[in-house]
Formats: sequence, C-alpha cells, structure tokens
Amino acid sequence: MPNTKEIKNHIKSVRDTQKITNAMYLIASTKMRKAKSELDKTTPYFTALRNEIKRIFRTDKEVDSKYFYPVEGGATLNGTYACLVITADKGLAGAYNLNVIKEAQKLLAEHEDTKLFVVGEYGRQFFSQHHIPIERSFLYTAQNPTMHRAREISSILLEMFNNGELDKIYVIYTDFKNGLNSEAICTRILPFHRRQFTATPGAEENYESFEFSPSISSVLDNVIQSYVSGFIYSALVDSFCSEQNARMTAMNSANQNAEKIIDSLSVQFNLVRQAAITQEITEVSSGARAQKLKHSKGV
Repeated sequence: MPNTKEIKNHIKSVRDTQKITNAMYLIASTKMRKAKSELDKTTPYFTALRNEIKRIFRTDKEVDSKYFYPVEGGATLNGTYACLVITADKGLAGAYNLNVIKEAQKLLAEHEDTKLFVVGEYGRQFFSQHHIPIERSFLYTAQNPTMHRAREISSILLEMFNNGELDKIYVIYTDFKNGLNSEAICTRILPFHRRQFTATPGAEENYESFEFSPSISSVLDNVIQSYVSGFIYSALVDSFCSEQNARMTAMNSANQNAEKIIDSLSVQFNLVRQAAITQEITEVSSGARAQKLKHSKGV
C-alpha cells in the first residue's frame, strides 16, 4: 500500500492535470463563440443568395445550368467524385475526428473513383498512414476558418468541375446543430437538384420581374459559384464549432473524472494517515506499558 507522501504526490499530479483540462475547456468555449459570431454575420448574405436563386427559377423553371441536374432525364453521373473532408488539427475532442473519417471511408467504399481533398492535420495523417491517396491537401490550419480560405477551396473544386474532371462534389463535415448534438454528415454540393431552390408551398408568390444580363444562365452560374463558397465556409465553421464543442465535452468529462480520482485518493490518504496515527499511538502505549512493567519489576 502506498504511503501518505506517495498519495499526496498523486493528488498533486491529478490537480495539475485538472488545471490543464479546465484551461482547455475555457479556450475551446471562447473559440467556439467567436467562430459562431463570425458565421452569424455572414449568414444573411448567403440567405439572400439562396433567395435570388429561387427568384431565377421562378422566372424560368427550365433555365439551363451545368451546376444543376437536367429538368428531366439526363445521363447518370457515375464518373469521378470529389470529397472535401474537414477534420481537426488536434485530438482530445472525443469521437469528433473518427466520425468524419468513418463517413469518408463509407463514401470511398461505395465509389472507388473518388478524389480526396483534405482540411485538417488529423485527416492528412490518417489517410497517409493508411496509404489512401490524397488529391489535394489544404495545409493551412483548420483552427481559423475564413471566407478567404473557403473561396480558395471552392475555386479549385469549381475549376475541376467546370473542366469536366469531376462529376460530383461532396463535403464531409460535422454539422453543429446545437450545443448538445453534432453529427458528421456527407452532403453533395454539386450538381444541385432544382427542387432544393423551389419556393416553399404556400409562400407568397407576388414578386417583381427582373431582367437578367447578359443572360439568366450566366447570372445563375455566377450566383452558384458564390453560393458554393458560402456553403464551404459554413461547413468549415460548423466543423470548427463542433470540434470545440466536442473538446469542451471531453475536457468537462476529464475534470469530473479528476474530481472522482481526487475524492478516492483523499479517502485513501485519510485511511493511511489514520492507520499511521493508530500505529504510532499503539507503539507509544506499548512502550509506556513496557516501561511501567519494567519499573514495577525493579521495585
């Protein structure tokens, strides 16, 4: 059984670790609030873009665009897919990274001709260790999602899509639904289905007619490019917020486990200390009794 000194050192070690996990919890909380605030500032712009796409389809339901499936029929798109996988740069976030990797592996199993585009050091390390080829790795950190970086990613994907190198583009990220629930999902962003931008049944149908220059197709293609950038930015921020939320949950669990360990060690420390005190009292009493007995025999 360890002595009191060893137990005290163990308690001190656990408390030091608890200070680190508590600091990580506070840092993750601050980062999440900041990223969520940045996303909220840009959301109205992309909501307006979506409304304009709806306006275009109200004007001409059969407008032609390479970014949408045809109105009826058309060839089945089973060529090369692109998959943008968004992971974290660090661990200590529960099952956050693992859930994203599982979705990526599921897509690769269903369609082998898939090119991976990876954001985050965890994803790069995983695919490299498992000898899974990566088409493009975005080396900037996943810890600071910005609109500029989202445009860089979307420009590369759109260029390959426009050149016919890709038939579909997917994004695998963690959707930050609320503070209690996050889910890793795989979403196709190109090509779109027209029904995704159909007016809601029962919505107000009174709207002003517009003239589109140089053509309605050109305007639609230009708006879609901005919309894709906004979607990728939203996915980056959602993933970042989900990562911080998962880290907060993990660090909170670590703090609670540390408290349980400290409580258990404190009980053990008190038992060892009480046993030591009892032993000392017993030794003193025995010594005093022996001395008394010796003195009585001498007399």
